[in-house]
Amino acid sequence: MILFLKLLLAHFLCDFVFQPDSWIRNKEIKKHRSGKLYIHSLLHGILSIILVWEPSFWPYAIAISISHFLIDWLKLIFQKETNQKRWFFIDQALHLLVLGIIVGLWSGIGFDFSLLHTEKTFLILTGIVFLTLPASIIIKMLISGWTPNTEDKRKDSLQNAGKYIGILERLFVLTFVLSNHWQAIGFILAAKSIFRFGDLTASKERKLTEYVMIGTLLSFGMAVLTGLLIQSLW
Repeated sequence: MILFLKLLLAHFLCDFVFQPDSWIRNKEIKKHRSGKLYIHSLLHGILSIILVWEPSFWPYAIAISISHFLIDWLKLIFQKETNQKRWFFIDQALHLLVLGIIVGLWSGIGFDFSLLHTEKTFLILTGIVFLTLPASIIIKMLISGWTPNTEDKRKDSLQNAGKYIGILERLFVLTFVLSNHWQAIGFILAAKSIFRFGDLTASKERKLTEYVMIGTLLSFGMAVLTGLLIQSLW
């Protein structure tokens, strides 16, 4: 665990703290011809071996530098303005995967995938997936008969913001139920009520207020029931 934390610290420092915006722009323009890309990748290996402080770690430090170069190069080739956000997360996920493999190889820890095939794992995964789009569609269908006319208000709202807010709040509620932190659910509900209060007061529409309240209570209730069902089946 300590090794992974050291490598993760080195990654955060080199990828975010020690990498100025000018380096990023230089890499995006010149790609593999950018000297900043080579310096950036080399720094990852150097800082890793400094933090680990083990002479025998040098082959792994070289592997970190090379893999970082290849992953960044891959991102620079396929990244466009339209998919920049997606490639940022792909890039970071691949770097963390490499660090995990390095830790496993260095520590002699085997990769045990048996946990992925347990009933508990599939219960949680099924609950998480259900509380994303399936729950959103079910809630939308349940309250479709009461949907108020909000076309004018949607122009001032982020696209699909309500759907993603609902998904996030249900996932938070599920996490708190499974970890037995029920008080945190009340905090989320109170926080959402405070943020929504201004919009609902300004709208002066009783139907919209009731519509939002029904949707919120259905969302929270569905997440709580899913969490309790998962716990009962463990």
